[in-house]
Amino acid sequence: MWSVSFSPLVSDWLFVALAFAAAVAAVAAIVFKRAVGFLRALALAACVIALADPSLRREDRDPIKDVVAIVVDRSASNRIAGRAEQTQRALDELKRRIDSMPGLEARVVEVNDVDGGEDDGTRLFAGLQNGLSDVAANRVAGAIMITDGVVHDIPLNAGDLSFKAPLHALITGRPNERDRRIELVEAPKFGMVGREQAIRLRVLDTTQNAGAPARLKVLRDGAPLADMNVAIGQTVRVPIRIEHGGANVIELEVAPIPNELTDANNRAVVTIEGVREKLRVLLVSGEPHPGERTWRNLLKSDANVELVHFTILRPPEKQDGTPINELSLIAFPTRELFGEKIKEFDLIIFDRYANQSILPRLYFENIVRYVRQGGAVMVAAGPEFAGNASLAMTPLAQVLPARPDGRVIEEPYLARITTVGRRHPVTRNLPGGETEPPTWAEWLRLVSANAQNGATVMDGPQDRPVMVLSREDKGRVAVILSDHAWLWARNFRSGGPYLEMLRRVSHWLMKEPQLEEEALRGSARGRVITIERQTMADAAAPVIVSTPSGQRRTVELKEQQPGLFTATMETDEIGLHRIADDKLTAFVGVGPENPREWRNVVSTTELLQPIADATGGSVRRLVERGDALRLPNLVMMRAATRYGSGDSIGLRANDQSVVRGVSVWPVFVGLAGLLLLASLLIGAWLGEGGRFGRRDGAGA
Repeated sequence: MWSVSFSPLVSDWLFVALAFAAAVAAVAAIVFKRAVGFLRALALAACVIALADPSLRREDRDPIKDVVAIVVDRSASNRIAGRAEQTQRALDELKRRIDSMPGLEARVVEVNDVDGGEDDGTRLFAGLQNGLSDVAANRVAGAIMITDGVVHDIPLNAGDLSFKAPLHALITGRPNERDRRIELVEAPKFGMVGREQAIRLRVLDTTQNAGAPARLKVLRDGAPLADMNVAIGQTVRVPIRIEHGGANVIELEVAPIPNELTDANNRAVVTIEGVREKLRVLLVSGEPHPGERTWRNLLKSDANVELVHFTILRPPEKQDGTPINELSLIAFPTRELFGEKIKEFDLIIFDRYANQSILPRLYFENIVRYVRQGGAVMVAAGPEFAGNASLAMTPLAQVLPARPDGRVIEEPYLARITTVGRRHPVTRNLPGGETEPPTWAEWLRLVSANAQNGATVMDGPQDRPVMVLSREDKGRVAVILSDHAWLWARNFRSGGPYLEMLRRVSHWLMKEPQLEEEALRGSARGRVITIERQTMADAAAPVIVSTPSGQRRTVELKEQQPGLFTATMETDEIGLHRIADDKLTAFVGVGPENPREWRNVVSTTELLQPIADATGGSVRRLVERGDALRLPNLVMMRAATRYGSGDSIGLRANDQSVVRGVSVWPVFVGLAGLLLLASLLIGAWLGEGGRFGRRDGAGA
């Protein structure tokens, strides 16, 4: 490619002034000297051109390929109902066609729905901008999006794009699609145990008019709670009673419709964290002893515990002649505590309590009923448990997991965690118990007993049980067969983890979810799902993970600790994932509970139409009927207002190139330039000299 360039030998302002003066002189010469003046004007022009120092330039250029971006929607909504297959077929064919077109390069940009953020939905334009960030704007021939049309970051105008080229969209899916979904309007995060919370939701349907009925099922922790008819399009209030502390998992499921796109958004899960207003604990001490203060300090240290504590100092049959007006004892309110208000307590602790006829048989039967209906009882036993006044001699024996044999072992011993205890969440990893022998201090007394049922999690000398935990119908019972835990609190021989041990036992009795023996849990951090299976069995079965799009994956669990099996997996979908084994089910949400990606999954051409029109592009469906793809032809076009029509889509041809080398030849430099200037000046001088001579001769 040839061109002429100038590099004036003087400054620009001086060159302009000289050129102007030369032009004035040339015009004057032509006017006054006529034909000879043209020679003078030509000589002046040559001087000006020489002063401009012209050069001939030749550039060696290589053409640069134009870039067309193919933006591929890999979001969850574009993987349902055969859309993933449509997308891949269209991508493969587009790449084949572009590769066969000279001067054109395909840049494939794949966008996932979790690339942008937790609830940003499908961000194709952010992916487009990132994919072309290293491409000059004048090299972009256009962009082609393969998507279901549900895009959440569409610019308001074409000027927000980083290029000036057509944008085309190829829409997956089919016309007249059907879908029904649940939209959460209000979902509480927390609720007080024993009280009611309300979830507000709407059922939306693309095929039925507002007000038509739909069947809604409500489950709590996997158990059916309600089955009701709701009106489509109207906000519905679903009352939920918070039954326990920790996670209360509420499943909401609306009945599907025929030929529905997906039932993934027919289901929603709300996790309401149950918070106890106050944990009411009744502590009944049979007699003053060193361990009594240990229990009191433990329970009073928790601000969430409301403690009612009674110590039996004076049994009813005691008659020592003390005048009534000199007694300062408070009468034990047996009828009020064990008859009228027993259900108000979350836990009843009998600390070295002996049956001294203070509690009639009827009240022990009330306690048994309280346990079986969901209450909790702990017995911290001392020597009295082995005698005739033992609680095991009362109706309470029906729910006690250990029965004393009448012996009390008085010798130093180390309480050891049993094989079962190493799998139980109450005693697993109890500080000091990981080694054999344990690193905690000895106890000096044990009530010998036989475990009748439940789990013996700690034992002592002669393999006698030290701590036994059991479930009785809906309730729970714990028996600690030694009253020497206080030795750890007093740092006897370096002490032991009394606070952690008693806290875990108490919280297990009050149904703390993290201390359940059989539990399946899931949590998500970014795209990584962590699965935990707590079990008392020796092995854990694989779990099945169902994704929002309906895909199922089998995940093997590995033992991390005795009784605790874990696994991690990555997912590329936002929404509710269901984790299930042969017994338990858990749910984990990747992203928000009501993800933007699943709020509308019906494919559409309307959302992208304005931005495509503004760039001169087009929006069309890949499939109109059947399974045949209707992929338009690609044509290269010069700058235009509309690119493509009918069965063709146009791409802008930019004709860009890169300079590989430059050759420069100065025109007025050296002997050739000097001879040219001299010839013109001499010619002008001779011409003027001859004419003047002829005029002088004629006059003579």
